[in-house]
Amino acid sequence: MGIDVSSHDVWASGDSYEPYVGRWSRLVAQEFIRWLDVREERHWLDVGCGTGALSQTILNLANPKKVKGIDSSEGFLKSARNRINHSQAEFEVGDAQSLPIESEAYDVAVSGLVLNFVPQPGQMVAEMRRAVCKGGTVALYVWDYARKMQFMRHFWNAASALDPAALDLDEGRRFPLCSPDALTKLFQDAGLAEIETRPIDISTDFKDFDDYWTPFLGGQGSAPGYLMSLREEQRAQLRERIFNSLPFASDGSIPLVARAWAVRGVK
Repeated sequence: MGIDVSSHDVWASGDSYEPYVGRWSRLVAQEFIRWLDVREERHWLDVGCGTGALSQTILNLANPKKVKGIDSSEGFLKSARNRINHSQAEFEVGDAQSLPIESEAYDVAVSGLVLNFVPQPGQMVAEMRRAVCKGGTVALYVWDYARKMQFMRHFWNAASALDPAALDLDEGRRFPLCSPDALTKLFQDAGLAEIETRPIDISTDFKDFDDYWTPFLGGQGSAPGYLMSLREEQRAQLRERIFNSLPFASDGSIPLVARAWAVRGVK
């Protein structure tokens, strides 16, 4: 019998999400917004805004007229509102597959690290397309879970070696959309044009093993959810196996790389 995947994909606490993924998402978001190169004074929609990593980057780099963030988690939105106190930003609870917004109300609709966690990704992209005006931009990014999301790969490689059932939770197996070909087809099916994809690689350097390990104890996401479902002795065994697999530098830091795939298209 496989593991109940849905019970581990928990995304609710901003404080736990930030050290696990949020801090790295912010680095990807910078490259992503620079790549989009959208003119200033545009209206932006951030779908699945989470703790506000992408919204904050839009405010910092794109000089928007307005940014609206939508997320299904009130806990994440509370964190976003606490972090972003800006007159050009607002946040609202909503479903990425049925956005609570008027059609053609935005110049740009973006999303960071959300696509895999909605039941119908095609419907989410269709809603993002609906949200933008003619000639508007739709764009998003996802982690390259199967290949170059190294800190998660070390976790799942060790977990599945100890417990083959853990393979059911491995994002690298679960999320086939995380490739340029799959993302291109998704955007084509949504009726978008001028589609482009690109990898965004960032350094995810951990200062020591505690910096790597502690975020997994927060229970947010598949790997932390799986970890916290284990008995104490099982967690200790997994911790040791991961520790022995990591590429420590001479100063005790752990230099790793994370890749995201980004895609954009025009309505």
